[in-house]
Amino acid sequence: MAVTHEVPVHPQAGFFGAGPYPAHRARVVVLAVLAGFALTAIWSAPFVDSVIGDSVANTLLGYDAKATPIGGVLAGTLFAFVSGLAGSFTACNIAAFGAVAPLVGGQAGEKRRFATTLKPLGWIAAGMLTVSIVYGVIVALVGTRMPQFDTSQASGLTPRSIQSMVAFGVVGLVFLVLGLVSLGVIGNPIGGLTRRHPATPLVLMGALIGGFLIGRPYPLFRIMFRSAAEQHNVLYGAAAFALQSLGNIVIMGVLFLILTHATGGRVQRWLAAKPGRVAAVTGAALLVGGTFTLLYWDVRVLGRLGIIWFPTVSW
Repeated sequence: MAVTHEVPVHPQAGFFGAGPYPAHRARVVVLAVLAGFALTAIWSAPFVDSVIGDSVANTLLGYDAKATPIGGVLAGTLFAFVSGLAGSFTACNIAAFGAVAPLVGGQAGEKRRFATTLKPLGWIAAGMLTVSIVYGVIVALVGTRMPQFDTSQASGLTPRSIQSMVAFGVVGLVFLVLGLVSLGVIGNPIGGLTRRHPATPLVLMGALIGGFLIGRPYPLFRIMFRSAAEQHNVLYGAAAFALQSLGNIVIMGVLFLILTHATGGRVQRWLAAKPGRVAAVTGAALLVGGTFTLLYWDVRVLGRLGIIWFPTVSW
């Protein structure tokens, strides 16, 4: 009688580049990049920003978020969290959902208590809050001299658009590298650090999500940004930017917890059933998010300005 051995799946396999890897890695890369390109071409910022984002913010706040001035620090901190939550599905934040697959994949083959499951979210929050708080303090100190405070309607590249392109370009490239690492296509540049500190990739993912604020042009975010810049209150700036980031990941965190606990373990069992499946799903999610972020905020912006041609679907 043949003895079968269950293939052990490291709780962080695939995301850390530790394997096992899928057999058809090239196919996963090509399909994920094409999916990211297609998402870039069909993305409708007016629909997501206004129809979804503004509607959610107006409903939660009970007033027109764009038309009503922020009345003080307390109102500003509430506005920061709500606008972050409302912006969960904007182009600024959509790559954050690429972190759901690594988080769920990290639970594959394991039965965990609810409190233990929250630890990966805590590491992501640690990296995210570090970046967002530091940036909030910088905005409060530098104030109206920040490039994002520029509201000019110039037809070409402005300091604000250049800052967005650089910030999201870097985020997109790192997402792409993480995706290729998780598939085993390239070596892990943080492999040594990860072996010493296993939470490193999660903290890095959080830092990338926090970095969204550095380039974010979302209208509701700009209102909060101007409030923090004008008040020159360091504590307010730090709190507002931290709450904005926390609002950004609420839905992502809820989705992770649903997939981990509300499905009765079916998702984890499916991921663990085949060697390489965790790496394939993780790598594909990160590559889609990275491709979309890089193309949307760098290539498509140049197309919108008429500098190059980029295909888009108007709807």
